[in-house]
Amino acid sequence: MTELRPPWSPRRRRTLTWLAGGAVVLGIAGLLLPAQIGVPAAFLAALCGFLFVAALVLFFAVPGPDTVDTLLRSSPLAGAVTVVAVLLWLSTAGQQLRWVWAAAAVGGLAWVGTALWLTRRG
Repeated sequence: MTELRPPWSPRRRRTLTWLAGGAVVLGIAGLLLPAQIGVPAAFLAALCGFLFVAALVLFFAVPGPDTVDTLLRSSPLAGAVTVVAVLLWLSTAGQQLRWVWAAAAVGGLAWVGTALWLTRRG
């Protein structure tokens, strides 16, 4: 028997609509505008497209309300984010933006601690 999923909220539909619209509008702008403006517009279109796909996957993975709470309690995902951030931090030895990956690793550790704390209490 198939599980019935609750309908998506207007906020989820609005988010996907704005991301898809941003990808299309900025993609067209990237093609039509001169290079000084068109190249950044194309990069922003690619970012909107990436975020659209990521949001779509997230909305299918967490079907109901309380998406943030569900993700906050997801210790395997938090651990994976932490491992990737630490590996990126280790691979950028001596480079200028190494602090970004260090901050991501610290944030991942905080997420792991929060997820473990919330699942322990619940």
